[in-house]
Amino acid sequence: MGPGWRAPSAALVAGSVAIFAGLRRVALALPRPAAVRSRPGRAWRWLNLLVSFAHSVLAGLWALFSLWHAPELLSDIQDGYSVSGHLLVCFSSGYFIHDTLDIIFNHQSRSSWEYLVHHAMAISAFVSLIITGRFLVAAMLLLLVEVSNIFLTIRMLLKMSNVPSPALYEANKYVNLVMYFAFRLAPQAYLTWYFLRHVEVQGQGAFLTANLLLLDAMILMYFSRLLRSDFFPSLRKGSAGRDVDGEKFLID
Repeated sequence: MGPGWRAPSAALVAGSVAIFAGLRRVALALPRPAAVRSRPGRAWRWLNLLVSFAHSVLAGLWALFSLWHAPELLSDIQDGYSVSGHLLVCFSSGYFIHDTLDIIFNHQSRSSWEYLVHHAMAISAFVSLIITGRFLVAAMLLLLVEVSNIFLTIRMLLKMSNVPSPALYEANKYVNLVMYFAFRLAPQAYLTWYFLRHVEVQGQGAFLTANLLLLDAMILMYFSRLLRSDFFPSLRKGSAGRDVDGEKFLID
């Protein structure tokens, strides 16, 4: 299967949407912590995070293995191509579409609007990569962020479930910070440098560069929230008394 938007690619994306819909049904059948059962507002968020966790594990390890297995791809970020990378982009596109629908149909758009913006950026960028067959390696590098998301999601699940083991949360807190630097900030910084230095600011290059710069701003904003919440809680503002049960983002 070569690059380009073809019927098989559309079917792969649709199949991925179906897979995550199935995973959500499985998550519905799983037992929930007492802290989640006692707060109805947390039910949607808990299920959504479980599906997000599944995507992070699968996509993050997939991206890492694909680049480890074919490091020569990194020498051609604009035009490098691999079947594994193509399948990965289709797979993650399906997740972002599913999560967007999940947010909208469960009336969480207001509290999770930042994710809707992020997903619109990701879906439009990934579709353009599949159509043109270019910048596929850039998408694989960006999807390394899912390795970081594994520990970020664990952090949020631990907070929601009120696990009576501060040592577990503390350990994950530091691992999460290391992974944030290694798999989120570092690839993002490298790609931003690469696009600004080597990619023509026209057509698809301009569109992807604009997406990348907006994503830079979002990542730095989330990083500041993470630092304030886990390492400098005295700097938090405006969170007292706020009900964030239904909110999906890193705000508490």
